Amino acid sequence: MAGIPVVLDGKVALISGGSRGIGAETVRLFVEAGARVAFSYQRAAMQAAELAAECGVPERCVPIKQELSTVADGHALVAAAVRAFGRLDILVANHGIWPAEDAPIASMAESQWRRTMGVNLDSVFGLVQAAVAEFDRQAHAPGEAAGHIVLISSTAGQRGEANHADYAVTKGAIISLTKSLSTELAPRGIRVNCVAPGWVATDMSAGTVNDPELGPKIAAAIPVGRVGSPREIAGPVLFLCTPLAGFISGEVLNVNGGAVLVG
Repeated sequence: MAGIPVVLDGKVALISGGSRGIGAETVRLFVEAGARVAFSYQRAAMQAAELAAECGVPERCVPIKQELSTVADGHALVAAAVRAFGRLDILVANHGIWPAEDAPIASMAESQWRRTMGVNLDSVFGLVQAAVAEFDRQAHAPGEAAGHIVLISSTAGQRGEANHADYAVTKGAIISLTKSLSTELAPRGIRVNCVAPGWVATDMSAGTVNDPELGPKIAAAIPVGRVGSPREIAGPVLFLCTPLAGFISGEVLNVNGGAVLVG
């Protein structure tokens, strides 16, 4: 019996923050599924080059160095991806920052608040705005989605996170943006969904999940008993961009080991 193919043959995807962690695994998985992928990086030039070489640079995978902290930055990245491959079918807004040090609201620096808003929200607006304009310009087959957008939120966007209000606010806004965009764009054939990971073993979370005291507490609070892997987040992102998810729009897909049961 033939298997059910999960393929993106002929599609072009842009994945922001694709050089490490969840982003890198998403790049690998999309290339494996047949897509051509442009991905952004900021400082991890060596990792980006190694990932692109692994995935088939320049025919299949192109790294793009791009700061992402303003609306204009988002526009610039979409334009660079379109220059690389001539079109765009999928946007995965994966990049983001999580200031690791606790910052109580009474003492949080305005510069930290502004920086987190810029990276996690303003640049996402720019990416989405430019991607939607590109989707609208492009022809697509009857019955085929005009484009897919997957935004990456977090459990923090649903239950909050003490001493990290800046991060939680941006991730909550991503959920609201998903629902708003779905209502607006689904009639035009553009599917917008959100993946909300829980604790995942990445460079960004390593200091916390590997802490001898905090690590076991985190794992104990997750019903499956462990943190997730980057590929376990990349898989649901891929699914949401395939025809198998053609009737899913405006969804918040929680991938957190059962830790937060909300939508």
